[in-house]
Amino acid sequence: METQTLIYLFVGASFALYIGIAIWSRASSTKEFYVAGGGVNPVVNGMATAADWMSAASFISMAGIIAFAGYDGSVYLMGWTGGYVLLALLLAPYLRKFGQFTVPDFIGTRYYSKAARVVAVICLIFISFTYIAGQMRGVGIVFSRFLDVPILWGVIIGMGIVFVYAVLGGMKGITYTQVAQYCVLIFAYMVPAFFLSFMITGNPIPQFGLGSQVSDGSSLYVLEKLNLVLMDLGFGQYTKGSKSMIDVFCITLALMVGTAGLPHVIVRFFTVPKASDARRSAGWALIFIALLYTTAGPVGAFARLNFVDTVNETQYAEAPEWFTNWEANDLIAWRDKNGDGVMQYRAGDAFAGSPEFSESGVGNSGERLLDNMATVNENEVYVDRDIMVLANPEIGNLPGWVIALVAAGGLAAALSTAAGLLLVISSSVSHDLLKSTLKPDISEKGELLAARIAATAAIVVAGYLGIYPPGWVAQVVAFAFGLAAASLFPAIFMGIFSKRMNREGAIAGMVAGLTSTFLYIAYFKLWEPAANTAENWLFGISPEGIGVVGMVLNFAVAIGVARMTAKPPAEIDALVENIRVPRGSGAARVH
Repeated sequence: METQTLIYLFVGASFALYIGIAIWSRASSTKEFYVAGGGVNPVVNGMATAADWMSAASFISMAGIIAFAGYDGSVYLMGWTGGYVLLALLLAPYLRKFGQFTVPDFIGTRYYSKAARVVAVICLIFISFTYIAGQMRGVGIVFSRFLDVPILWGVIIGMGIVFVYAVLGGMKGITYTQVAQYCVLIFAYMVPAFFLSFMITGNPIPQFGLGSQVSDGSSLYVLEKLNLVLMDLGFGQYTKGSKSMIDVFCITLALMVGTAGLPHVIVRFFTVPKASDARRSAGWALIFIALLYTTAGPVGAFARLNFVDTVNETQYAEAPEWFTNWEANDLIAWRDKNGDGVMQYRAGDAFAGSPEFSESGVGNSGERLLDNMATVNENEVYVDRDIMVLANPEIGNLPGWVIALVAAGGLAAALSTAAGLLLVISSSVSHDLLKSTLKPDISEKGELLAARIAATAAIVVAGYLGIYPPGWVAQVVAFAFGLAAASLFPAIFMGIFSKRMNREGAIAGMVAGLTSTFLYIAYFKLWEPAANTAENWLFGISPEGIGVVGMVLNFAVAIGVARMTAKPPAEIDALVENIRVPRGSGAARVH
C-alpha cells in the first residue's frame, strides 16, 4: 500500500476514533462539561493528563529544537519535566481538595473577590491563547505535509475536528479522547525512535543508543561524531551551550513554575474523586510523560546526524524525495548561492526577512526570505525546526506505515492540548464570568450553552493565531509558560501556603506580573524583533525566560500590598487551613 494511502487511513481512523468517543461520552451537565463528573480513575486521568501536557511542542518541536540547539535545547527537557514534579507535590492535591471547577474559581473564592476572579480569567486567556497558537501551528504543519494541503487549510481542518469533540463532549469527552490520543502519540513517537537508534548505533533503545558508538566503523560515539561533523561545518559543538548561565537558569525556572500555573493542566486534577487520587494521577502522568521526554534528546541527535548526512554536499538534482516533499510545503528551502548545483549546509542563516514575500513577491520559504547576498555566509539550506520529528521517518527511509503513524501522532499531540486549552477558556467565560460574576441566576442549561458558544469563539481565535504564529511551536509555548509563571503561579501558591495574602495583594501581583512579562515578550517578538539579542535583554534574560522576573515582581508587589492592607477575614483563614489539612476532600461544586 502506498505511503500516502496509509497516511489517509491512519489519520482518518484516528479522527473517527476521537469523534466516536466524543459522541459516546457527550456531556449532559455542567459538572460533566467542566470536570468529567469528578469520578475519573487516577490511572486514566494520568494518561489523559499526559496527553494534555505533551502538546505539539513536546511531540513536534522539542526534539527539533534540541537537534539544532544541542545543549541549549536541554532547558526544555529540564524545565517541563521538573515543573511537573513541582505541580504534583505543591499544588495538585490542595487544589483538588478545595473542590472547584477552575483556577479563577479558586482565586475568586480564596481571595474573596470578584475582581480577583476577573483578573485571573484575563491572565488565563492570555496564557491559553498564547499556548494554543503553537498547537494550531503544529496542526497546520502536519496537515500541510502529510495531507498535501496549505497550512491555512490544515489549521481550518484541525479547528473543525477540535470543535466536534471539545464543544460536544466537554471535559468528559476530552478526558477519554485524550486517553486514546496518548496511546496514538506515544506509539508514534517511540516506534521511529527505535528504528533510528538501531540504524545508527545498532542499539534499539534510543536512551541507550545516544551513549553508544555509531555503527559506521569509525568507533566514534554519537555525540562525539555529532560534535566533529558540526564543527567541520562551522557550527558550535553540539554538547556545548551558547546561552549564558542566567538565561539557562531563568528559562528552566520559568518553564518549571509555568507548568505549575498552567490552567489546562491544573483543571485535570479536579476530575478525580479525592485529593489523594490527584497525587496518584500526577505520579502516573509523570511516568507516561517520561517515556517521551527521555526519548526526545536521542531523537534530536539522530535527526541532526541524518539531516547532515542526507543533505550536505548533495546534488540538488539528486536530492532525496523527502527534501522535495517538504520543500513543496515551504518548510525547507535551498538557494544555489555559488551556482554549483550542490546543497551546502553550513553555519549561518540562509534566509532573512519576512515570511510574506520573496524577491519576486511570492511567498517562498515559510518563515524567512532568501538572502541574495551570497557573501554573508555559505549556508544555502533553510530547515524549519518544527519538521524534524515529522520528517525523521522519511529521512531514515523507514516504512510507509511508520510515516503514517507519525502523522497521526503529531495530530494527536496538537489536538489533545488544543482541546484542553479551549475547554479552560470556555469554562472561564461561562462559569467564572457569567455564572459567578455577571449573571449568577443563569440556568445550568444556559451556562452549558454559553460554555459551548465560548469554546466555538475560542476555536476561531486559536485558528487565526495558528495561521499567524509569533515563532516556532516550542518557542511560542515557552512564552505561555512565562506568562503562567508571572501571573497565576504566585497567586495560587500564596493562596495555599500564606494565610496573610489578601485580595488586594493578589490582584496587584497578578497585574504586575502579567503586564511586565507580556510587554517584554511583545517588545522583542512583535514590536522590535531586530533588537532581540543578548546585549539588549534585561540582565541577559531572553523573552523565553523573562517570566521568572515577572514572577519575582508578582511576589514582591503582592507581599508589599498585602502588608499595607487589611488581613483576610477569619473564614478565609479557616478555608486555607482546611485546604492544607491532609484528610478528606471536597466534591467539585457549582456555586
